[in-house]
Amino acid sequence: MVRCFLIHSVCPLAALGPGESRVLYSRVFGPDVGLWSDRNRELSPEERRVLQKETIMVVARQVHGAASLSREAAGRPPVEAAPGEEALALQEADGGAVRLRAGDPFPEETSALWLAVQSLGFTLVCEPHENLLLAEGTLRNLTRHCLESLHMLGQGSEVLLRSNRVDALLSRLLPHGQLLFLNHRFAHSLEKEAAAYAAK
Repeated sequence: MVRCFLIHSVCPLAALGPGESRVLYSRVFGPDVGLWSDRNRELSPEERRVLQKETIMVVARQVHGAASLSREAAGRPPVEAAPGEEALALQEADGGAVRLRAGDPFPEETSALWLAVQSLGFTLVCEPHENLLLAEGTLRNLTRHCLESLHMLGQGSEVLLRSNRVDALLSRLLPHGQLLFLNHRFAHSLEKEAAAYAAK
């Protein structure tokens, strides 16, 4: 099962310190086991929300660090693509996986798969027994749909204002955090649904 999906920044922003990342969108699937530990059982709903937000920020910072290291090791800056060139940007995207140790930030070990497309990071956090090849394919598919339907490569992209569209994509491509094996016919019908919803 997938624990969460994030869209966040992976390049330095003027308003943030070095190594910081801004989370633009996050979705947690299922109850977070870490929030229900004995120590956190008496927390108010607001305190649980803050704890969940801090957990997501830890993941975003770790992925930001991994993406920065990957780009430095490759020795090439991210490819700047104009709106309409989403496919090219996705082909040139850096990607990888980060193993998150038990307790940092989740109670058990998890894996974070990420794609860095220009200044944006797309991350799936999976439980340790998940099929990482299937998760990578799902992440690429989600990233492609987000880039194309939300026009995220242009100036003033509206990911914050159109979170309902990301929610709709997730409900079709990653229902309740479950990875789906997709055949071509099913993938084609999902793409038609996503395109019809994006046209609204």
